[in-house]
Amino acid sequence: MKWSWKLGEVAGIGIFVHSTFLILLIWIGLSYWQTEHSIAAVAEGVGFILAIFCCVVLHELGHALAAQRYGIKTRDITLLPIGGLARLERMPENPKQELVVAMAGPLVNVVIAFALYLGLLMSGNYFLVESISITEGSFVTRLMLVNVILVIFNMLPAFPMDGGRVLRALLATRMDYAKATQIAASIGQVMALGFGFLGIFSNPFLVIIALFVWIGAAQEANAVQIKSAIVGVPVSKVMLTNYKTLRPEDSLQHVVDLTLSGSQKDFPITQYGAVVGVLTQTAMLRALTTTGPETIVKEIMQTDVETADSEEMLEAVLARLVNSLSQTIPVTHNGQLVGVVTMDNIGELLRIQTALTASSR
Repeated sequence: MKWSWKLGEVAGIGIFVHSTFLILLIWIGLSYWQTEHSIAAVAEGVGFILAIFCCVVLHELGHALAAQRYGIKTRDITLLPIGGLARLERMPENPKQELVVAMAGPLVNVVIAFALYLGLLMSGNYFLVESISITEGSFVTRLMLVNVILVIFNMLPAFPMDGGRVLRALLATRMDYAKATQIAASIGQVMALGFGFLGIFSNPFLVIIALFVWIGAAQEANAVQIKSAIVGVPVSKVMLTNYKTLRPEDSLQHVVDLTLSGSQKDFPITQYGAVVGVLTQTAMLRALTTTGPETIVKEIMQTDVETADSEEMLEAVLARLVNSLSQTIPVTHNGQLVGVVTMDNIGELLRIQTALTASSR
């Protein structure tokens, strides 16, 4: 993720913090200074936030390590002001495996809360449940309460919270995965409407949560719908075969001419029939403003290129395309370029599939 700094690695998973997280720390520090006018109070407030986000990182690591058990890699974990984001390559398609991965994060918070509770009992710091507050009490007591809240919030049966995935996994043991996702997403959106209604009359923060849940549920439903539409479809069935290629020695002016004469945005670069790079439209425009139309393609082309085999399944290729810097993936057969796959022609496939499904009803 852009504007993120790497803090370290755990089990080969990079831990990053987004620059906006510093804004949160500064805001917390200023809030404590305005009310307490004490460096010690500022340090305690910022320290408490950092402790919370350490628990958030452990929560995300719970998901990541559980997914790793099923051969699913996690690209990275990034700390944001609204929480943590673990970028798993994919979620397990097996409902039981998805249940384990989804439950792993909240279970980490359960363990943390229980460990803090035992620590309080062993130290003789007894407390009444009704007296617990996030703003009052000891550091450990408040941190324990935050972990309990994280468990409750994350287990709400609504995407993108873990509870939504748990609900989907349980439903998927009895019905089609896509249908289970649609039901779970619908429940999530009903909850979002409830949050929004309550937020209007009570706490505006609930409106933000409502938007978060509504958008997350819609995105999850769309993602699964797309996946179900392309499953089992080979790349050769959807790849474009009418396309233009470049040579490394071509000039940028030639690229401009090809771009203006058609609708192609990214161009595969070949040498003796083999793919040696891709020139994206973004790189072309950047070079036009800096070095001009006489620039040679090989000076600005992307050489770390994702390619696909013509017999490969489109589902796997789409996952690579989403994470690629280019909107085009060259398709090869026996090492030779035979076509290209773009986000646009995958979109065309989805629209055609939707129309065919509607006509068969």
